[in-house]
Amino acid sequence: MLYFYSFKTITIRMLNKLFNLKKRQLLLLNWISKCSIFILPLVGFSQELPPIIKFSPSTYKAANQNWMIAQNKQNVMFFANNDGLLEFNGSEWTLYPSPNESIIRSVKVIDDKIYSGCYMEFGYWKRKSDGLLEYISLSEKVKSKILDDEQFWNILQFDHWVIFQSLNQIFTYDTKNETFKTIKPKSGVFKAYAVAKSIYFQTIKDGLFEIENGSSKLISNDPFFTNNKIVSIYKRNDGLLMLTQHDGFYEFKENKLSKWITDADIELKNSSVYCAHQYDNSSYVIGTVSNGIFIINLEGKTDYHITQSKGISNNTALSLFEDADKNIWIGLDNGINCVNLTSPIRSYYDDSGKLGTVYASTIHKDKLYVGTNQGLFYKNKDGIDTFKFILGTKGQVWSLFSYDDLLFCGHDSGTFLVENQTATSIYNASGTWKFEPSPLNKNILLQGNYSGISVLEKTNNTWQFKNKIKGFDYSSKYFEFSTSNEIIISHEYKGIFRIKTDPSYSKVTLFEAHENPKKGKNASIANFNNTIYYASKEGIFAFSNKDKRFEQSEKLSSIFQKDEYLSGKLMSDESNRLWFFSKNYINYFSYGKLSSTLKHNVIPIPSSLTNSMLGYENISQLSESLYLVGTTDGYYTISIDDLLFNNNHLYITNISTNKQNQLSTFESMEEEGNFKSNNNNITFSYTVPKYNKYIIAEFQYKLEGFQNEWSQWSSKSTVNFKNLRPGNYTFIVRSKIGNSISENSEKYSFTILKPWYATNLALIIYILLLLILAYFINKAYQKYYFKQQEKLIDENNRLLEIKELETEQELMRIKNQQLEQDFESKNRELAASTMNLIKKNELLSMIKEDLKNTTETLPNKSLKSLITNINKNINEEDSWNVFVDAFNNADKDFLKKIKIAHQSLTPNDLRLCAFLRLNLSSKEIAPLLNISVRSVEIKRYRLRKKMDLSHEQGLVEYILSI
Repeated sequence: MLYFYSFKTITIRMLNKLFNLKKRQLLLLNWISKCSIFILPLVGFSQELPPIIKFSPSTYKAANQNWMIAQNKQNVMFFANNDGLLEFNGSEWTLYPSPNESIIRSVKVIDDKIYSGCYMEFGYWKRKSDGLLEYISLSEKVKSKILDDEQFWNILQFDHWVIFQSLNQIFTYDTKNETFKTIKPKSGVFKAYAVAKSIYFQTIKDGLFEIENGSSKLISNDPFFTNNKIVSIYKRNDGLLMLTQHDGFYEFKENKLSKWITDADIELKNSSVYCAHQYDNSSYVIGTVSNGIFIINLEGKTDYHITQSKGISNNTALSLFEDADKNIWIGLDNGINCVNLTSPIRSYYDDSGKLGTVYASTIHKDKLYVGTNQGLFYKNKDGIDTFKFILGTKGQVWSLFSYDDLLFCGHDSGTFLVENQTATSIYNASGTWKFEPSPLNKNILLQGNYSGISVLEKTNNTWQFKNKIKGFDYSSKYFEFSTSNEIIISHEYKGIFRIKTDPSYSKVTLFEAHENPKKGKNASIANFNNTIYYASKEGIFAFSNKDKRFEQSEKLSSIFQKDEYLSGKLMSDESNRLWFFSKNYINYFSYGKLSSTLKHNVIPIPSSLTNSMLGYENISQLSESLYLVGTTDGYYTISIDDLLFNNNHLYITNISTNKQNQLSTFESMEEEGNFKSNNNNITFSYTVPKYNKYIIAEFQYKLEGFQNEWSQWSSKSTVNFKNLRPGNYTFIVRSKIGNSISENSEKYSFTILKPWYATNLALIIYILLLLILAYFINKAYQKYYFKQQEKLIDENNRLLEIKELETEQELMRIKNQQLEQDFESKNRELAASTMNLIKKNELLSMIKEDLKNTTETLPNKSLKSLITNINKNINEEDSWNVFVDAFNNADKDFLKKIKIAHQSLTPNDLRLCAFLRLNLSSKEIAPLLNISVRSVEIKRYRLRKKMDLSHEQGLVEYILSI
C-alpha cells in the first residue's frame, strides 16, 4: 500500500505546483487521494512472485532486527542480530550471544572464520570440534584506538586483509601478519564499499575516497558526494554505478556524473534506500526503509517490487545477501525472509480475497482463465496485469474446458460459454461438474451435473442444451468413456456406476453398480493412456474392459504405502501424465520416451505448503512443462523441466549425548566417539543446507550394530537413540530431494564403553579376585574336609569302638547265651539230679515203708539192718554235697549271698532255701529232707521268721530275687 501512498504524495505535489491551491482545496484533494487507495487495487499491479520463505523472531528465537548476512562454504547462513550472532543450517537456528551483550551490527565469512563487529568490539568466530562456535576477539589488540561509543557497522574483505568499518574510522587487519592499520577521516565514514579490486569509502563532508597502500586517496569531492549518501557502488561500463539513498542511480565515469534512469526512480525517491546488492551480475536488488525491495534489471526495468502486502514480512529491509543457490536473503526490521529467485515455482497470492480459492484454470487464446469460488477471472497469459472478473459468473466455478475453439465453464449455476471474455449461459437446470466429448460424435459434449448427465449439441454452429440422459439421476462429478463406449461414473458416497445409453444419449440402456472397489472419501476416476483409473484410500485401480471390473494396480497403489493418503483426485494432461496428490508430494506417472514402463515422478511439495482444498486439488497444463496448481488463496505455477535437485550435499551438524534425565552435551565430530556406558542416549542432527520454500529435503538413516535396515524417509532432521548397549556402532545418514539421492552419505562411528564393572581391567580384577577367592575357598574346603576327615575318622573310630563294643556285646551275648545254656544245662542237670535224688529217696522211703510193714509182721534182724542202711542213704551227706556243687555251678554264690544277708540261717535252712530257689514245692522238698510235707511247711514258716519277711512278701519271690 506504500506504493499508493507515494502516488498520493506525488499527485498532491504536482497539483499544488500547477494550481497554487488554497489550504482547503489542498485538504479536499488530499481526502480524494486517500480514497484512491481503495480504488487503485482494482486495477493495480499484479504478478506472479518467486516463493518467499518467512522466518519470524518467534521462529529463530532472537531479536527482530537483522543488520547483515553471510554464508560459509557449507551453505550455513549467519545473521548479525540484535541479540547476537544467529546461525541457520537449513534445519536448526542457533543463537550465540555477542561477546559484550551488545547488538551485532556486521558479519562476514572469510575462509573458515566468521568475522563480526558490534559495540566497541570486533573479532571472529571459529567452529569447535563439537560443531559449536567460539569467539576470539581482535579488537583487544587495538583497544586504545577504539573510540568511546563506537560501533562497527560493516566488514569487507580485500585479498588477505579484513576491513572493519565504523562511522568514525576504518581498521584494516592483515591476516598473515596479524597486524592492524587505522584510517581515521576527519569527518567520519558514512560507508565503505568493496568494488572489484578496490575499496572505497564516503565521508560525510569530504567526498569519495579509495584506500591505497593502507591510506586514503581522494577520488572526488564533487558536491554530489557531499550532498548525497551513497548506499552502494558497482562496476558498470568501465565506470562506477552509484545508488544513492534518495535519488536513485548515478554513473561516475572519467570524473563525470550522469543519472541512470530506471522505472523505480519515483518510488525510490520517496522510499529511502537502505541497502542494495548486485544479483548474479544481471540485476540490482534494492532494499528500502518503507517500501520493501525492488529488483531492477540491467535495462532499468523493474522485474519485481515485493512489499509486505505482496509477500515479505516487513517493508524495512536492513540487509540483503545472495547465497550460493542464488536466493536473496533479506534481513528485515522484523524477521528474515528468503526469496527463491531461481525457483521454477512462481506464486500468485491473493491477500484481498477477491480471487478466492482456485478450482480450475486453463490457457485459452493467450489468456489465463481461473475459476474460483468467487467466479471466473482472466488476465493476459504473460502479462503482469491484474485479474479481471467476467460478469455474470459470480459463484463457484468447478471446471474449464477448451473445445471447438471455445471455452466451456462448469458452474454452480449451470454451464457458461465464454467468448471474448463474455459469459453466456447455455444450461441452468443444474450445477455442472465437468465436460467430456462424445467418442462417436465430435458435435456432442456430455456434462456431469449435480443430478446426472446432460448433453450439449452443436447445431448450426451453436452449442446448446439437447437433453438430460434419462435413467441416471446421481451426481456425476467424475465420469469417463470406456473403450466400449460405456460411461464409468464415480460417486463419492455411492461408489462406482457403469451405464450404457442408446446412440442418441437420451436414456440409459444398461445400469450396473460396482461393489468393488468400495466407495472412498475424495475418490475420483480419470482416463490415462486409454485406461480408466480409480483412486481412493484403498489404492489405485484400473478398469478392465474385458472383465468389466476394476483391478488394483500394485505399482500405482504402492505410492500410498510410501506416503500417506491425502486425496484420490486424479488428473491427466495432454502430455500423457497422470497427476495426484499425497501428503508429502505432488506425484505424476509418465511413460519414458524409450520405454513403455510407467515412471513415478515426485515433486517434494508437501500438502501443508500447497494449501489446496482437500478433494478439490487441481493442476492444469499451461504449456509443455508449465503447470498451474490452484490453492485456497491463489495459485502457483511449476516448470517441471526446471525442477533440478542436484548439489544435494548432506552434513551432520552436531552430535549430543546425555545421561538419563540430564542435559545434553555436544560431542566432538572430528574423531570416532567413545562414550561412557551411562552416557548412552545419543542425538544426531543433520541437514541439507538448501533454502527452498517448496522443495523439502528428506532423510534416511541406519545405525549399524543396532538398526541395520534403512529407516523410512522423513523430513525430520534429528534422530535420537536411547539406552544403547555397550558396543561398536556406525551411524549412516543420507538425504534426497525429489527423486535425487544426496551426493554423499555421512558416517560417524562411535563406541559405547562398557561400564567400569565390565571393562577388561575389571575383568582381570574379577579373575584375580576369583582366583584369590578360589584359593581361600579351596583352603576353607581343605580345612573343612580335613575337619570332616578327622571327624569322619573319629566317627569311624567311634563306630569301630561301637562295633567292637557291639562285637564284645555280641560275644558277651553269645557267651551269656552259652552261660545261660550252660546254666540251663546245669539247671537241667541239677533238676535231673535233684529229681533223681528225690525219686531215689522216694523209692528208698517206699522200700523202707514196705520193709517196716514186713518187719512188723515178720520180725527179722536183717531187714532192720536194711532199713538202717536205707535211712543212711536218704540222709547221706555226700548226696547233699553233690547237690551243693551242682547248685553252685548253676547259681553261683547264692548260698553265700543269702548266708551273708541272713547269718542266722542253719545248714538245714540253707538247704530249704536252695530247694526253694529251684522253685520246688513242699511236696517235692519233703523226700529230699526225709521229712513230711507238714514239716516242710513248718520249716518254711520258720524260715520266713528268720528272714524277717513281711506278710505281703512271698518267701519264694524273695529267694528268687536274690
